[in-house]
Amino acid sequence: MLVAGFPADAFGTNCYVVAAAPGEQCVVVDPGIGVLDRLDALLAEHRLHPAAVLLTHGHLDHTFSVAPVCGARGITAYVHPGDREMLADPAKGLSADLRALFGGRLPYTEPEDVAELTDGATLALAGLEITVDHAPGHTGGSVLFRLPAAGSSWEADQLCLSGDVLFAGSIGRTDLPGGSMTRMVTSLRDKILPLADDTVVLPGHGPATTIGRERATNPYLVEVAGGGARPAAPARGL
Repeated sequence: MLVAGFPADAFGTNCYVVAAAPGEQCVVVDPGIGVLDRLDALLAEHRLHPAAVLLTHGHLDHTFSVAPVCGARGITAYVHPGDREMLADPAKGLSADLRALFGGRLPYTEPEDVAELTDGATLALAGLEITVDHAPGHTGGSVLFRLPAAGSSWEADQLCLSGDVLFAGSIGRTDLPGGSMTRMVTSLRDKILPLADDTVVLPGHGPATTIGRERATNPYLVEVAGGGARPAAPARGL
């Protein structure tokens, strides 16, 4: 298995490519703002051919380049229906301050072919089997993508692309439209904490981590696992 990625210059959003092996088809996860040249170079380096784009959620810093990536290759973008409207109108997921920041400076196009993700579904794409877990809280349509790690460079049974649900040492913010700390706590309890400790987490921002490390040190997971008071809301992610 090949897993590679890089952070976008804007917001440090991690864009990943996942393939069964070099020279094969791949999926592209979360192509954000200004990533096209670096993504093309990464695909060329590993001789990869995108078969689909997977979106962990609908925020602009994760979706901005989805239309050109899909349109140039005639491939489908996958997103949960809870965030589908943000592909047509990214402003629906932004605060007033962020809408003012972006203004009209970033032209955006909705991808032509969009498929909706469902909780518990298994996607057979690019020779991979990818499980979808709906994990709302950061947005209404946030998802995790899980797949076997066999053949990867990590000594683990499973990889989890967590988007802005879980970071190393933190979680995604819940104060933007569609966010909910109550739903985030439920997602952490029901979707994150049951994962095996050796599961490698590839988050939407920041470095990779493991479930075991986060279970032991992430204050949000520690609080949720202990059944204590609801943790304070974070302010990370778009």
